[in-house]
Amino acid sequence: MHAQNARLWWRAFTGFYKPGIETIAQPDRVALFLYSARSVILVISAQAAVIAGLLAADAGRFDARAFLGLLAGFVVAHMISNLSNDYFGFTRGHDTPDSPRMRYTVHPLASGVLDSRTLLTGLALLAAIVLAIMAYFIVERGWLAAGFAAAGVALLFWYDAAPTPLKSIGLGEFAVLLVWGPLMIGGGVAMMTGFVSADAMVASLPYGLSVMTILVGKHIDQMDFDRRMGIHTLPVLIGARAARALNIASIVAIYAIIAALIVLGRLTPFAAAIVLSLPRAARAIRVMSVAAPASPPEGYVGWPLWYHRVCLSHHRVFGWTFIGGLAASVVWHGLAPLVRG
Repeated sequence: MHAQNARLWWRAFTGFYKPGIETIAQPDRVALFLYSARSVILVISAQAAVIAGLLAADAGRFDARAFLGLLAGFVVAHMISNLSNDYFGFTRGHDTPDSPRMRYTVHPLASGVLDSRTLLTGLALLAAIVLAIMAYFIVERGWLAAGFAAAGVALLFWYDAAPTPLKSIGLGEFAVLLVWGPLMIGGGVAMMTGFVSADAMVASLPYGLSVMTILVGKHIDQMDFDRRMGIHTLPVLIGARAARALNIASIVAIYAIIAALIVLGRLTPFAAAIVLSLPRAARAIRVMSVAAPASPPEGYVGWPLWYHRVCLSHHRVFGWTFIGGLAASVVWHGLAPLVRG
């Protein structure tokens, strides 16, 4: 039983969306929480923390205590975002039985996993963890940390909790670019080094763009439903074809920016390890170049998410290859003096 539970927990992080609670074999409370929190995408925030740590290490300013705080803070804040998104989507009547959200994974409220009081209590506990981490950094870094913390809280609130959420006026996608790019990675480097690095901010943009493609893809997939509900995401405002073109341009920009940073000496040639993710990028571009099918292929998991899934598949590989290249650079810079000696 314990081994089965461990496999369920692992699949919550590494698999893809399950269509409902009934598809999870003998779930325990941990598994239900992990699926409800959409843990399959929490790796996005963990990768951002690792990238920030490696950029700081490459600059010779790695701080292990700060890194662990960032890693925990980013992942817990992402959980809060996912769960609060479901809370407000449910209470505002958006997560109806026919909604895309109800069709691709467990919903903590609508699926009956949690009641509102339990969910809000859990959110309060998660918020307490994040606030404690913020307090630590404010004590350590002063106004620099306070500024980044305030920006993070504001974007988290305005994304879906505000009376007029960013995601309902076509700005949620760009908010994601800012959060997982300059705010998390650039800000993470600042929390470890004590200063804002222009190089780190620019190096964060490819990662932020990649995360943005995931959300744009998701909003394309559910744009017909969003339009009926009056949720004006970016794809609803500009149309599916323009949104797909934006995603294609974003993927091209990811590789172009990293190539330019290598040429300019802002990143070492090791960052070229991202070429290993080019096949996934090419597939994402091919999929987004044409309209989605009217129905899912046989055995497809995650429908109606089509563009979202291919962008997430690309991002996973891109994120790890980018991390691999940065890690190789850190190792090289550590060994180079010994080699020269």
